Amino acid sequence: MTFKRASVMALAAASLFAGAASAQVKVGVTVSATGPAASLGIPEKNTFTLLPKEIAGKKIEYFVLDDATDTTTAVKNTRKLISEDKVDVVVGSTVTPNSLAMVDIAAESETPMISMAASARIIEPMDAKRAWVFKTPQNDSHMATAIAEHMTNNNVKTVAFIGFADAYGESWAQEFAKVAEMRKIKVVANERFARTDNSVTGQVLKMMGANADAVLIAGSGTPAALPAKTLKERGYKGKIYQTHGVANPDFLRVCGKDCEGTYLPAGPLLVAEQLPDSNPVKKPAVTYKTAYEKAFGGQVSTFGGHAWDAGLLLQNAIPEALKKGQPGTKEFRKALRDALEQTKNLPVSHGIITMSPTDHLGMDQRARVMVQIVDGKWKLQTK
Repeated sequence: MTFKRASVMALAAASLFAGAASAQVKVGVTVSATGPAASLGIPEKNTFTLLPKEIAGKKIEYFVLDDATDTTTAVKNTRKLISEDKVDVVVGSTVTPNSLAMVDIAAESETPMISMAASARIIEPMDAKRAWVFKTPQNDSHMATAIAEHMTNNNVKTVAFIGFADAYGESWAQEFAKVAEMRKIKVVANERFARTDNSVTGQVLKMMGANADAVLIAGSGTPAALPAKTLKERGYKGKIYQTHGVANPDFLRVCGKDCEGTYLPAGPLLVAEQLPDSNPVKKPAVTYKTAYEKAFGGQVSTFGGHAWDAGLLLQNAIPEALKKGQPGTKEFRKALRDALEQTKNLPVSHGIITMSPTDHLGMDQRARVMVQIVDGKWKLQTK
């Protein structure tokens, strides 16, 4: 082999290697911007337009797709983002069933994933697959504990439960049952409904027949308004609780006066300006709230906050990952996964994040508050 030919081959090999890396970090996103969870996914989609376009000297490119609240579409989107767009990280999806379906794909391709859905099942129990998966919303267990504490403090002894007929509802039923038993609260009815249902009259009549002190509705977005409106129509007089899945302005609009007095746990972002100045979450929460409302008007949504917090995680992790690899390579994806897992004391709009190899959420009780709907607005509860 001549020196000239060897030089040409070496140059070609170098070019091939360089082509495997990317000049920019590619962030793949799938959100439920249409379908039953649209009121959650739209603020998330909007939020990605507010995230930085450059981090540590690298251009950040966002590939944002809509999965229409459909699990099959979320899987297709994830495969496209990884295999065709060659993203370095996947963020999504909005809802639990979609996110659970994405876990295998992320793990198989060794691509870090940050979910914006709530169920602890997305990251627990930790195993080889979930080692690649993180999430920004509070676990259902955080919020179930807050609800049970509030019920105990307000003399609630019996509860009727109604939740989505999917992974979100099942997770909530299990988590609430655990904390209810610990606090001697009896679950006297357990019903389900689909996100697309137009009537829950049968389920509501069964719950009212149980004569419970309170009803817990485990739904998310505007579909969760249906049981609440039906309960009011049927004259239910007990306390009504929702989950943090309804903490968005569209829920208030759709539910209207029928949700007056409703209690729910939520991320502190929902009532950011009502938080005491001593709360370490107030500053990042107000920063996001101000940016979002300036850009899009209306009220901020806690779901958009989950997208914002995913962005903060990446802003914190990408500079560390760049020390060990270049975007577009397996080395960079692995380094980014490691950097996410090593996040420590990071203030975000929903809490303070400290991750570990066994905890890919990293939030404590500072990540939730209790809120009541009063005069059509969110009001921080101090007791």
